[in-house]
Amino acid sequence: MKIKNRITEMLGVQYPIVQAPMGWIARAQLASAVSNAGGMGIIETSSGELDAVREEIAKMRRLTDKPFGVNIAHAFVRDETIIDFVIDQGVRFVTTSAGDPARYCRQLKAAGLTVFHVVPTLKAAMKAVEAGVDGLIVEGGEGGGFKNPQPVMSMVLLPLVREHTDLPIIAAGGICDGATMAAAFALGAEGVQMGTRMVASAESPVHPNWKQAIIEAAETDTVFLNQFSKPALRALRTAKTSRYEHEGGPAVMAEFAHAKALYFGGDMEASIALSGQVCGRITEVEPVAKIIGDTVAGFETVMRGLAERYVGVEA
Repeated sequence: MKIKNRITEMLGVQYPIVQAPMGWIARAQLASAVSNAGGMGIIETSSGELDAVREEIAKMRRLTDKPFGVNIAHAFVRDETIIDFVIDQGVRFVTTSAGDPARYCRQLKAAGLTVFHVVPTLKAAMKAVEAGVDGLIVEGGEGGGFKNPQPVMSMVLLPLVREHTDLPIIAAGGICDGATMAAAFALGAEGVQMGTRMVASAESPVHPNWKQAIIEAAETDTVFLNQFSKPALRALRTAKTSRYEHEGGPAVMAEFAHAKALYFGGDMEASIALSGQVCGRITEVEPVAKIIGDTVAGFETVMRGLAERYVGVEA
């Protein structure tokens, strides 16, 4: 099944499924698997390791001949030349996040890139529309990673944003299979982004301990940190994050200085393992191609079933 809509046409992909731009994780090993499976792999820059990112982009070109994109997380930009750097890599799709959408949008679009901005609220979405972005990644508060301190869940946020703009929308937060993809489309999206599901994939570079923690987690096993001291974030519950749930403050961000000890060393108490509530629905580590294939097949099954059951139409 090939899904044809504005997202697939703009991105040049077979399926409107985007991999989230997770720091240190969203690199060639994972992103190429997503692109090769028909989705849109994304290379991160939030780690700030531009020399390493340059190497990862070179690896992407060796591992796939399919389209891929790059993310620019404004809050983590240490060098303004990052925009020229991204443009020079020859990618055609950029997602921007964690900051003012107008900061780089005009420059990126002038260079011919397609720009989608991540938004957690209607106000942020309208600001992105005014900045001239090509589309939106509407991120519900149930998703993992850095969040708005006042989270709005996808069931409310997606249709709210859709009511106010006709721009293409990619839904993020809670997406892990065909049913959740179908739900996102019903609420106004034309594509989906997967983060936590991709962390727990076979091609994810993180330590098996993190993947196992996701598999063993219940839907209640995330914590929402720093709600009263930006930036807020959602992470897996551990002894460390349980303490921070009530303390918060700058010390939370300081923990990411030890991120690699958790991400790749497997010490789940060394730092903070970002994760969405969808961890409660992930039960095994699977190859990216299977995740995407099953998602698309499940999406088709759900959409056909709903049409036949409730509209009386044989899809």
